[in-house]
Amino acid sequence: MNAAKYLSPERLESDSETLVEDSDDEDTGLTNNQNRLLYLIDLHTKKADDREGSDRWARKQALSVLIYEGIISGIFDYDYAPQSALIENRRVWTNVSQEGHSDIELLREEELINALLVSSKSYKPVVLYQVSDKGQEILKGLARREKEAVNAFAHKPDSRELLKTSWDGESYWLQSSSGYKRRSTTTDTEDVSYVSSAYIPQCLRYGGRPTMSNAHRALESGLASIDNIRDNDLEEIITLNSVSMIVAEYIPFGANQIVQLNNNVGSTERVQGGYISNVIDGNSSGTALELSPELTSVEVLDYTQTNHINFEAEIRFREDPGVVQVETFGVSMNAEGTCFYGMQLEAVMNRVKDNISLDHLSRILVDVQQDSSSIVDSVVSQYQRDLLDLVFIGDAPNRNKINLIIANEITPHLTAGEYMDKGEYENEFKQVIGDTKAAYDISEQDSLVFGSQGLLVCGPSARNYEPLLCAYLQFTTLDLFLQNFFSRIWILNDDLSASYKVVDTIEYDPLALGRSRDRLCTLSKEIIILDQILGYLEEGLAMMEIPPEPPEQAGRSLYQRLEISGMRDQLVRRVKDIKKNLAASQRNLDLLRERVVVESQNKTVQMSIELEKNTKQLCALQMSNGDAVRSLKVLQTIFAGVLAFDFLDRITGEWTVVDTEWMSGFVDSVIKEHMLVWFVISIVVWCIAAYIVSKRTYVANWKSRGMTTINITVNRKVDTAKLRELIMEKEKSTEERRYEGRKHMVKVTYEEPTPVEWGGSSPFVTLEYDEKNSILLEIMIQYNRREARKEHVLTADELKQKLMHELEKRIFASEDDHSSTLLAIEKRNSLRVNKDAPVPNSILGRDPNTLSSRSVRFEEPEEPASA
Repeated sequence: MNAAKYLSPERLESDSETLVEDSDDEDTGLTNNQNRLLYLIDLHTKKADDREGSDRWARKQALSVLIYEGIISGIFDYDYAPQSALIENRRVWTNVSQEGHSDIELLREEELINALLVSSKSYKPVVLYQVSDKGQEILKGLARREKEAVNAFAHKPDSRELLKTSWDGESYWLQSSSGYKRRSTTTDTEDVSYVSSAYIPQCLRYGGRPTMSNAHRALESGLASIDNIRDNDLEEIITLNSVSMIVAEYIPFGANQIVQLNNNVGSTERVQGGYISNVIDGNSSGTALELSPELTSVEVLDYTQTNHINFEAEIRFREDPGVVQVETFGVSMNAEGTCFYGMQLEAVMNRVKDNISLDHLSRILVDVQQDSSSIVDSVVSQYQRDLLDLVFIGDAPNRNKINLIIANEITPHLTAGEYMDKGEYENEFKQVIGDTKAAYDISEQDSLVFGSQGLLVCGPSARNYEPLLCAYLQFTTLDLFLQNFFSRIWILNDDLSASYKVVDTIEYDPLALGRSRDRLCTLSKEIIILDQILGYLEEGLAMMEIPPEPPEQAGRSLYQRLEISGMRDQLVRRVKDIKKNLAASQRNLDLLRERVVVESQNKTVQMSIELEKNTKQLCALQMSNGDAVRSLKVLQTIFAGVLAFDFLDRITGEWTVVDTEWMSGFVDSVIKEHMLVWFVISIVVWCIAAYIVSKRTYVANWKSRGMTTINITVNRKVDTAKLRELIMEKEKSTEERRYEGRKHMVKVTYEEPTPVEWGGSSPFVTLEYDEKNSILLEIMIQYNRREARKEHVLTADELKQKLMHELEKRIFASEDDHSSTLLAIEKRNSLRVNKDAPVPNSILGRDPNTLSSRSVRFEEPEEPASA
């Protein structure tokens, strides 16, 4: 098969990898890596056989994980580097192969795979891939050994079960359909040894001493020369000399926040700076405080009370054994919100100052981004940390930032067009500045490369452009924050929509009203904080100034390429647009609040009606009970007399012993000769009979009052069909049904059929549930412990656990019905709880607070002495 049929001539000329050659199989015209990558995508995708079926597409992020696993397994000959990615609303550092993504784009251009664009729940674009018909034709000629190589790592060991990726909120896992799983190390970033000095551009300085240099410690990283990079065959294409890095971000600031920041780092004190930590001292009146030795040392360089502060920060965090990292940042924080974290690289591994590889630089940038978050979180106020947590949904430490890399020289030095080759040079740049957008020649010696996550400026005059570059960073960091802010508003709108669904269930869900009120409080707080952040954005944008155009040709060229003035106008329009969106969210919240108030009033009216009905029923029942009690007492007395008289009649009847000779003398001489003797005897016998009946009744009543009654409020989803099956297995005694609009209330009482399992006394269980909405509302257990065997009698807790354990296995729904309506911050907190909290020690495997025993009544009269 002709390679030109599937690859353009430019691709064939620029590709440095060898083509697959096999004497038994056709030449696909692709490289080994491309063949294996195409086959890997084919394993995870499928086309529908007909219109009734469904297509299966592979997500780009999942392919990144699989490509990384293929690299460390030796299947793909690619390099990889850490890159920030947004996964399930969380910013995570993952190891990504830019060469692998480049080959995917090549396969797309050659129409061997199709691409599908969809949107995620966080309103971010998601790319999916599927092998095309043309790609299927290529795979028919693929060598068998290539397929076997991919199958070896893509399947469960010694099996043909395909391994698929899954995300648990912290890490990626590879798992098969049979339950086999192993953790992927794609989220484990790697470290290299390096030495750095603080770097703050002169355009940001306002006097003060210069930054200190660690050049005298450069040999420390060379002596270590240790890293934990798992890829032992890094291919270095581009190197830089004399590298300075700036990582920048926007944080909501104001004049008062700058004043507080100066107080936090001790700018106004006689001895400035010192060690800082974000630990809250919960016992400030005590003698001592114990905390981790991993601290940050701060030395103030210059400051103004309400506008800015510049300081050096030395990181003293624990690293892996053998890895030496001398990290000193130059930090510049300004009232408009832009924060700069600068670093001059003195040495990386055994390379002092020059010949710095972009592969190593990408891993250093991860350290800089993570450690800069630790620094700023230690010095800013708790209020600002709360603002960031809201925007980034509790994941502020991993927020993304903008990278600026300045180097005096780049090797090899090429033109901008030669760098944008859609091949190895672009792949190298992507490791440090993200997806490349454009490259320009500022002058004959200076080059500028734009990326999605920053920019790179190289050349002998690169540092002369610091004022322009810092002004550009001011606007790009605000632009990046606006993107996250805009996404957060849409997530807020999703939370509002989910809250409407919760309000709709108030009529039949007993917990919905409380949940709706809690959500109203949370959403109101979020909108208030978002409105405050919007005020900071408007104020910061007004403070940012557009620098004048430089007079020299190279400066004018850079000024035009950066388009700073146009960027400011765009940001102003976007802030106005976000203001309208936030105002609409506020009105939506007001409408939701009105809905909750109306539903609450309806609930109150409904409760009043039910209370009135119950009161009338109780009054009528009390009257009838009084009449019945009085009647029973009279009947009991009469019955005792009748029984006594009947007993005497049986004795004194014609066939009785009264007519015998031995008895007739007593009757004639005593009963007949003396008046009222027989009456007295009758009354005495009556009293004896009445006492025996009363005593037996009292004992029976005493046993009946030894009742343990337990009421359990459940309010959980159940499988109604399984609940019916359970009731059919029992000895059902009563069933009541009540139809109320959207509720079909059922109240069933049954007796447990096996008394032996319950200590010798079968309890009566009453289940009250909503059959239409499948919600079990309440459970009542009535257990006569006096009828049970004394040594086997069950306590209230044992009764509850035994019954709930059975119901948990039989009828309760396996999934939490409220998971789909959780707020964004609640979903993040649930991930943290599931990851950190121990398993609840409960027979039900649930938090005991979710099952509330409303009342446990023990009616315990004194036991009679004769019982």
